[in-house]
Amino acid sequence: MDVTTDANAPWLIVGLGNPGPEYAMNRHNVGFMVADLLAERIGGRFKRAGRAQAQVVEGRIGPPGPGNRRVVLAKPMSYMNLSGGPVNALREFYKVPVAHVVAVHDELDIDYGVLRLKLGGGDNGHNGLKSMTKAFGAEYHRVRFGIGRPPGRMQVADFVLKDFSGAERKELDYFVDRAADAVECLVIDGLERAQSTYNS
Repeated sequence: MDVTTDANAPWLIVGLGNPGPEYAMNRHNVGFMVADLLAERIGGRFKRAGRAQAQVVEGRIGPPGPGNRRVVLAKPMSYMNLSGGPVNALREFYKVPVAHVVAVHDELDIDYGVLRLKLGGGDNGHNGLKSMTKAFGAEYHRVRFGIGRPPGRMQVADFVLKDFSGAERKELDYFVDRAADAVECLVIDGLERAQSTYNS
């Protein structure tokens, strides 16, 4: 469904990651970090979402009045490669069109901290996106948070499941904050404005 056909529909903002404290600071969990910050900004706390295998926060993003947007922030609790089921259950429950779904995720092919926003496209080997696309199609928004490629001969799976390095952590809060800003801009002002402001 095109965004313009249902402008008043809520937005479902999905931070992708793996549940559990052992994964909390992994590169693969940057989507959770952005979702946590957005929840903090709207003054909400994540809670279990009924039958869906996810945690959610409901609220509004944007200035008071007609310019703000109803949002559901979500963190699937199914592990990354099974994210599509819980996200689709939430999408159907909250009656969110596919074009109002935003996935926030780590991206190997972009330098650390660089953002790219887009609508639709492939999954580039990302298991969370692969699962979501299989569940309800590819025409959802993505906020891609660059983590760079693994050094040397390190396997991709090992790299994404390692914590951010000490050097990376010095800038991580800034980059997570900027990604949260990008999500808000996307929801309030649209993709083109968000791309022109945050795609670097």
